Amino acid sequence: MADRVFKGRLYEQFARIGLALGSRHRLELLDLLAQGPRHVEALAAELEAPVANVSQHLQALRAARLVETERQGTKVIYGLADDGVLGLWLALRSVAERRLTEVSQVVDQYATDRDSSAQLSRDQLEAKLARGKHVLVDVRPTLEYESGHLQGAISIPIDQLAKRLTTLPKDRRIVVYCRGTYCQFADRAVSILRRKGFDAIRLEGGWPEWTAEGRPTTTTRAPRVGASRQSG
Repeated sequence: MADRVFKGRLYEQFARIGLALGSRHRLELLDLLAQGPRHVEALAAELEAPVANVSQHLQALRAARLVETERQGTKVIYGLADDGVLGLWLALRSVAERRLTEVSQVVDQYATDRDSSAQLSRDQLEAKLARGKHVLVDVRPTLEYESGHLQGAISIPIDQLAKRLTTLPKDRRIVVYCRGTYCQFADRAVSILRRKGFDAIRLEGGWPEWTAEGRPTTTTRAPRVGASRQSG
């Protein structure tokens, strides 16, 4: 009987994490917070959802200790509790990719700018950057770049790319990355660059995949709430 009580109470605590993850909105919030800390209004704008609804989802994540908060002036800033939360989200996503054929079907239907045959692996990128023949471009919003980015990357948000093409060299390959495997900013950027005569390619994955593997990163602003990141 004592063993049953122990197991029941233990698995009840584990279930708190599962319940917190049981919402597509909360999973997207974790994905966004992997890019850098944000206040609720910014997250609501990204999700195109009412602030009140997003706040409720954030409170559910906070109750499960998956996100933490800090106050900056009049705003409460949310961030991932630690690197383990990012690992949990990526592991969940990986299982879904392997077990649910619907995942690839959705990608094929909606990621129309993606050229899956023209992606540079993360291992290849580290080797090529050391030779100085590639330019690495981060097309995420500036706030996310400042929160953390790949070493050597320059920031050109996707909505500014068309106006800043003259700042990029045409005699070097342009490697573009964004928010991760399912972010389409990089796909759009590669399409724009190729139409203008650049040799451009997308990095396989993006910021969360890179940082989850412990690869070198850097930041130009205060560390994200509750999370540690390798930098150098």
